[in-house]
Amino acid sequence: MFALFAVASVLALAGCGKKPEPAPEVRPVRLMQLSQHGGKTAFEFSGDVRPRVESRLGFRVGGKIAARLVDVGAAVRKGQPLARLDPTDLSLAEAGSRAQYEAARTDRDLAAADLKRYNDLFAKGFISAAEQNRRKATYEAAESRLRQAEAGLRSQSNQTAYAVLNADADGVVTAIDAEVGQVVTPGQPVVRVAQTAEKEVAIGLPEDQVDQLRGITDVTIHTWAEPQRSLPGRVREIAAAADPVTRTYATRVTIPNPPADLKLGMTAVVTFVRNGATPAIRVPLTALLQEQGRNQVWVFDAAAGTVKPVPVTLGEAIGNEVEVRQGLAPGQTIVTAGVHLLRPGQKVRPLQTVAPASAPASALAASPNQG
Repeated sequence: MFALFAVASVLALAGCGKKPEPAPEVRPVRLMQLSQHGGKTAFEFSGDVRPRVESRLGFRVGGKIAARLVDVGAAVRKGQPLARLDPTDLSLAEAGSRAQYEAARTDRDLAAADLKRYNDLFAKGFISAAEQNRRKATYEAAESRLRQAEAGLRSQSNQTAYAVLNADADGVVTAIDAEVGQVVTPGQPVVRVAQTAEKEVAIGLPEDQVDQLRGITDVTIHTWAEPQRSLPGRVREIAAAADPVTRTYATRVTIPNPPADLKLGMTAVVTFVRNGATPAIRVPLTALLQEQGRNQVWVFDAAAGTVKPVPVTLGEAIGNEVEVRQGLAPGQTIVTAGVHLLRPGQKVRPLQTVAPASAPASALAASPNQG
């Protein structure tokens, strides 16, 4: 009995001993080997192809639209009629001006005949010089009234011709702003025509990059439909103020000698290439961790299979990457995912074979255009 009690006591004491510590957790991580990027950096911004000039054409006289002769998307030539007004009132006004011109011409012809007759009488001494001067003044006044009537007729003829709205250049109809039966005022937009001779790409530059890219004028352009075809471009203008909605700076990039198949409204990508002062190390934004207001990166020790935090000094952000000015060196391997779950000296397991960072010569920074 005593022996059984002793055995039970020993087992109880053994059960109260310390439990074995669990094995340290080995976390899977994604790694990247650092390399120096070249001094050139490429920035890409998407936008759309637009006409260099888009005219909102309207009649130079008011009236009721009698006919619309084109539809949206129609290609038009310079001088081609686009719409017509009801010409009734204009034709009546022109007829009145023509009648005034004919009357003034008749008065001028009568005054010219009288002046010729009185000149003959004055030469023979039958009338005084004063009478001859009065006849001359009458003729000159009639001549002036004829010129006035002629100018009025020409002006009214122009007004009648303005009842037909013509295209002022080769282009494409992009919008119709007034329809048949509508009464329009002089200058009111009726048809929009985009000239096809000059095309450009409209993009928006973010405020943190506009100063860096402002000095770059020569760029390259490719469309979403044909990404393999590169077109030369030139920055024509950058807005002085940011758009109040998008907070980007509207930028227009001209395409010299645009190909015929480059259609308006196509999605295009404009690439700026900026030369940097010195090569730099870039890391993904996902590799950064902030601790007590300091930026740090987890560096992988391949021999020990562990990670350690390294403070870094950051530079310019480029798309999804950021330059590291101090703290890292080419050839080191860093963790690019799961940085918030690590602790100093922790064992980790790489999820893939470590490879150097891609695109060492340039990096792409894509930003959508607001346009």
